[in-house]
Amino acid sequence: MRILVFQHSQTVHPGVYRDMMRADGAQVTTVDFERGDTIPDLGGFDALWVMGGPMDVWQEDEHPWLAGEKRAIREAVRERGMGYFGLCLGHQLLAAACGGEVAPAGTSEIGVMTIDLNREGAGSAWFAGVESGFPALQWHYSEVVRPPEDARVLAHSPACAVQAMTLGPRVLSLQFHLEATRETVNDWRAIPGTDELLVEAMGENGAELFTNAFISREDEAHAVARKVYANWRNAILAAVAA
Repeated sequence: MRILVFQHSQTVHPGVYRDMMRADGAQVTTVDFERGDTIPDLGGFDALWVMGGPMDVWQEDEHPWLAGEKRAIREAVRERGMGYFGLCLGHQLLAAACGGEVAPAGTSEIGVMTIDLNREGAGSAWFAGVESGFPALQWHYSEVVRPPEDARVLAHSPACAVQAMTLGPRVLSLQFHLEATRETVNDWRAIPGTDELLVEAMGENGAELFTNAFISREDEAHAVARKVYANWRNAILAAVAA
């Protein structure tokens, strides 16, 4: 499989999925917008992955490349029927590019949170083998408040109604960071100001609480990540072979 990855920060990458891609023999091309990379012709790829990042979908003045990225996402999903996997900002960009709406979250989510599948999510191929109530790392101040008209919402949390959605048999996006690893957490905390944000969000010792909460549930989260990846891969491979 030929996968194009849109990356908005060097610290927010495919994480645990990198080993899975290598094991599959996937050909991965990364566009790093922070580095100034340009988007190649989408015709050379089977699927598009869009990672998270600290910016918001509407910040085109601060990040002019966002406009082109949203056009590319719309082309990939609406015009070319490519496979798509979006995480956090990638989930929000999918909604914004395809007719939905993203806005500041009513309640931001930071830390390890429980994700509940709704009836459609529990019965979908995307979450085959995954039980509702699984742990996932969260860090977002914005959320999808109106999904695209043809989107199907698959999961929620008490604070966020759209934790996962699909736009047909090749497109899946998640608000949470299913790709996160211990390295991811350490990289985020190495960014100046991050620990202070965690203390503000989680209280005294918030940075340590954030790290320890992830470490304590890492194996569970990675088990879910592996199942979702296998389900996504099978869906895309079937579409490519058709």
